[in-house]
Amino acid sequence: MGAQLRVYRQKIKSAQTTKKITRAMELISASRIAKAQQRVAASTPYSRAVTRAVSAVATFSNIDHPLTTEPERIERAAVVIFTSDRGLAGAFSSNVLREAEQLSALLREQGKDVVYYLVGRKAVGFFNFRRRTATQQWIGGTDLPQFDTAKEIADAVVAAFNTPASEGGVDEIHMVYNRFVSMIAQVPEVVRLLPLEVVEGEEAPAADEIFPLYEFEPDVSKVLDALLPVYIESRIFNAMLQSAAAEHAARQKAMKSATENADKLIKNYTRLSNSARQSEITQQISEIVGGADALVDTSDKE
Repeated sequence: MGAQLRVYRQKIKSAQTTKKITRAMELISASRIAKAQQRVAASTPYSRAVTRAVSAVATFSNIDHPLTTEPERIERAAVVIFTSDRGLAGAFSSNVLREAEQLSALLREQGKDVVYYLVGRKAVGFFNFRRRTATQQWIGGTDLPQFDTAKEIADAVVAAFNTPASEGGVDEIHMVYNRFVSMIAQVPEVVRLLPLEVVEGEEAPAADEIFPLYEFEPDVSKVLDALLPVYIESRIFNAMLQSAAAEHAARQKAMKSATENADKLIKNYTRLSNSARQSEITQQISEIVGGADALVDTSDKE
């Protein structure tokens, strides 16, 4: 019984230590979510405005530009995958990687080669474990994205997009990331960056709505050339911010669940410890009573 009690006490102490760690990580994530949400809220309007500007140029001009015109035959597609650097965030990274695998399978079914650009240690570890290659990878700062990193990623994918597929370039670019919906829900999202195909926030025009007139200076081609890197940078940076906010929310949720599980373990082991202690006390009392009875019987015989 004594050995069993020691085991229960060790498990209770271990669960209490784990609870302190998970509770601290939960509070840290909760404190960072607000800042991450503010950064997302500040970045999203600009990203949408740039997307609408590019859409306006594409809609109100008849020029064939790589930004808006899909090639007749797409040979190679790039997939940019955004994961986290650290774990303890539930299924945050695995959901993105699963979505990226499904997208890759779909692209291969369409006869396209797929190349990968990885952001975050989890994606890099996933590919290294399976001995798969990636064109380029970025590690560090996924929980606090910097625009310089987004610019590096944008420069890399734009350079690949501007290179013909026959020379190692790509014909289209997709990105896969976790979009922050709420503190509870984070949704993996797949977006095709290039060629541009969807106008975000498009609504049916009102009957009396007056459409704007567009003029492009110096010409449409140069406007699109100038907007291309700005568009890619803004979309990638917004995806990084969305992913960071989703990561903090997922980690807070996972650590809250871990803390609750630690509480349950402490209660269960405490109950088992009390039960074992009670059994030990009962056994000791029985031994004492039995010994006293034996002494009484010996005295009576004498």
